[in-house]
Amino acid sequence: MTNAPGDRPVTDDLATLADLTAHDASAYLTTVTEVASGSSPDTAIPVLTLALSQILVAGARLGAIEDVVPEERYETDPGADDDPDPLRTGLANVFNGIDDYADIVDPLTSVELTGGAISNDLADVALALTHGLKHFAAGRTAEALWWWQFSYLSSWGDRASSALRVLQSVLSHLRLDADEDDVSEAEFDALHP
Repeated sequence: MTNAPGDRPVTDDLATLADLTAHDASAYLTTVTEVASGSSPDTAIPVLTLALSQILVAGARLGAIEDVVPEERYETDPGADDDPDPLRTGLANVFNGIDDYADIVDPLTSVELTGGAISNDLADVALALTHGLKHFAAGRTAEALWWWQFSYLSSWGDRASSALRVLQSVLSHLRLDADEDDVSEAEFDALHP
C-alpha cells in the first residue's frame, strides 16, 4: 500500500487495519443508504442492528491500538463533507414514531438525560466514516486511520452504541411483547406436535 506524500509510513498491520476499516465503513454506508431508501422496511431494524454491530467491531479494533498520529499536525482537507440531511430524512421516515429516545449524556460523568434520535445517530456515524474514506481513497492511510480512531473515540462510537442499544430494544419489544395467549399456544404447539 502506498501513502500520499507527507503521510507517515504505515506498517503492514496498520495497512491491513485500514483495509478492514474501509471495507466495514463501506458496508455500513451501503446498508444505511439502502435502509434510508425505504425499500425494505420489514428488515430495516435487524439489518441495521447487524450493520451497527459490525462497525462497532471495526471501532473496537481502532480503540484497541496505540494512537495513530499522522506526520503533519494538521488534517489534510479531504474536500467538502457530504450532506447528511437526505440520509437523515430517509432514516427518520423509516423510523417514524420510534425515532426519538432518551439518552444519558455521559454514563461516567453525569446522569443527566438528553434526547437522541436513531436517524441522527446513524447519519452522524455515516458522515464520520465517509470523511475517513475520503482520506483512504486519496492514499492518506495514516490520516484515514487517525480520523476513524479519533472520531470513534470522540463521537461515532458513542452514537453507534446508543443507536444499537435502542434498535436492540425495539427488536426485543417486537419479538417479546406478544399476546400471552398467543405465546402459550405457540409453546404448547411446539411441545406437543
